[in-house]
Amino acid sequence: MKLRVALAFGAVAIAAAAAGMYIAYQHAGAPPFGRMAKPKAMPELRFVDGAGRALSLADFRGKVVLLNIWATWCAPCREEMPALDRLQAQMGGARFQVVALSVDLQGAPIARKFYGEFGIKALPLYIDPTAKAAFVLDAAGLPATLLVDRAGREVGRHLGPVKWDSPEVVEQLRRAIAAE
Repeated sequence: MKLRVALAFGAVAIAAAAAGMYIAYQHAGAPPFGRMAKPKAMPELRFVDGAGRALSLADFRGKVVLLNIWATWCAPCREEMPALDRLQAQMGGARFQVVALSVDLQGAPIARKFYGEFGIKALPLYIDPTAKAAFVLDAAGLPATLLVDRAGREVGRHLGPVKWDSPEVVEQLRRAIAAE
């Protein structure tokens, strides 16, 4: 039974990675995210921080959040994590937060090892121990990044890697923060 569950998760992980790579290739020249016509309510999303403390997305209300769903085995995720770290270092604070949420089934140890190998310093460690965040958020692949307004509603979404610290993206995020 455990083997069956592990194989099912493995198959889903491979399918998600393939879909993410396909989407990234198809949207290479697209803007990082498009504003939705109307803000969308977010499902309840629970996770833990690097110290094992329980959190939810509601804990970030009052800030604009760039929620990035990623995994260490996801090649496009690995590519964009250093840029997310630089974005958090540059813009993170009272009005904005990057929440990079690992969906690795191995949990905090593998994500912590990844942070060390890639020199990730500004991004706090957040882990979804159930690895269900991508399903709960209806993400078609990884990485999936959602722009969440101060009220906790989704106002933008992007599938695939982005150079999050590029001047164009930083300017687009500054405009989104100022509009809130």
